Amino acid sequence: MAYDKQALIDQLGQLTIMELADLIDGLKETWGVTAAVAAGPAAAGPAAAVEEKTEFDVVLVDAGASKINVIKEIRAITGLGLKEAKDMSEKGGVLKEGVAKDEADKMKAQLEAAGAKVELK
Repeated sequence: MAYDKQALIDQLGQLTIMELADLIDGLKETWGVTAAVAAGPAAAGPAAAVEEKTEFDVVLVDAGASKINVIKEIRAITGLGLKEAKDMSEKGGVLKEGVAKDEADKMKAQLEAAGAKVELK
């Protein structure tokens, strides 16, 4: 049995979403297939190993030109004293570890508004 590939594509293109869903269900029943993805070497690539991070480390890379504002923000975020916050602004490093995404983004925005360069790791 020969088929016209383009005619079939055109016909499928004219179906509504509900009609396509019904067609897919019918094909599953007729052929006894499911939409499960086969687990094998192709499925175990880098995309399969990536999972969404839920905790981040807020890392100060550079305090920038406006160090006083950055020191104020470091103190507000970490609760460090003036000397410790000043040392942190000069050396850089991890300000907070294991912070939730939304909180880490908020801290990053505060520090960047003060003139610092910040990374989330």
